[in-house]
Amino acid sequence: MGKKKKAIVSVTNDLYTDNRVDKVCTFLVNQGYDVTLVGRLRKTSQPLPERIYKTKRMKLSFDKGALFYAAFNFRLFWFLAFRKADLLVSNDLDTLLGNYAASKLKPKCRLVYDSHEYFTEVPELEGRKRVKRTWEGIESWIFPKLKTVYTVNESIAKLYEEKYKKKIFVVRNVSPKWNPQNLQSKQELGIPEHKTIIILQGAGINIHRGAEEAVEAMKYIENAVLIFVGDGDVIPALRETVSRENLEEKVLFFSKRPYQEMMQFTYHADIGLTLDKSNNINYQFSLPNKVFDYIHAFTPIICTNLVEVIRIVITHDVGEVMEEFNASKLAEKINALVNNVGRLNQLKANCEKAAFLENWEKECEILEEIYPKVDQ
Repeated sequence: MGKKKKAIVSVTNDLYTDNRVDKVCTFLVNQGYDVTLVGRLRKTSQPLPERIYKTKRMKLSFDKGALFYAAFNFRLFWFLAFRKADLLVSNDLDTLLGNYAASKLKPKCRLVYDSHEYFTEVPELEGRKRVKRTWEGIESWIFPKLKTVYTVNESIAKLYEEKYKKKIFVVRNVSPKWNPQNLQSKQELGIPEHKTIIILQGAGINIHRGAEEAVEAMKYIENAVLIFVGDGDVIPALRETVSRENLEEKVLFFSKRPYQEMMQFTYHADIGLTLDKSNNINYQFSLPNKVFDYIHAFTPIICTNLVEVIRIVITHDVGEVMEEFNASKLAEKINALVNNVGRLNQLKANCEKAAFLENWEKECEILEEIYPKVDQ
């Protein structure tokens, strides 16, 4: 038996909560690859749970900004350059330069690009013209040379296809079928047992993605608790608001958790929120993986009016769409749904049906086209 073909997958995060990348790595292992996932080690990074592939977290002198991205891609290039690899998988534009440069030294190595978002329009680049031009320059230089690219939804794929005149595969970040072995109780998780539970979860609880309005809405909702399960740059500000407004009994914070544990919280929630706003192209066409997490945990959804999100919510009738979004309208929508037990139960039943149609196992059919099985 010959040696397995080697795949090196790279991201700029610390590997702890990136479920899409974990799913792709697991898929590649099942396709016959010896997989190594590369990311970074931060001061706040938690130990990684055991996985079926190897991991490498690089410690860097810089934690954010231009110096971080430059240092990461430099380190990534040297890491990749001196390791045997048959496949390099670059996740998002912030890893592409290091991957592309290393691939030039490996003529028999295949480079695949997985774009999780429309990177050059992320809100972090708004108002930063020089930084944005740098990323646009990297993309416009490398993207046309790439042979295989896939992204997370039809809308973003269409943008790339129109811009670069090439075929883009779509592999949505859909949750796998969720079959928990041991369900923890609300008491074990630290969730109130006799109140309506509203959840906003995920690794990207960031500024201007609706979390601020969700906290504000809790002023107008009784006998309910809003729980945040995850992390993001808006969490410190939310904590301050909760303290200032005396909402400690109505809003609870839980740190980022491994996927299976996060899903335990999601399962016990009565309503799941996904509240991104369409104030930039990237959010306008976003399809957060929390949408599918809610579906797989049979948790009805309240969402903002984003094209990719409402396509799922309306098609399967798994939630309510907000045509107008602010704190008072959100409170109205939550109160109306909580007080309509029949509608809430119907949405739960629809989630259960949708979970059989919208799952990672079906998305793997597209991945099989991109990454055929390799000889052992």
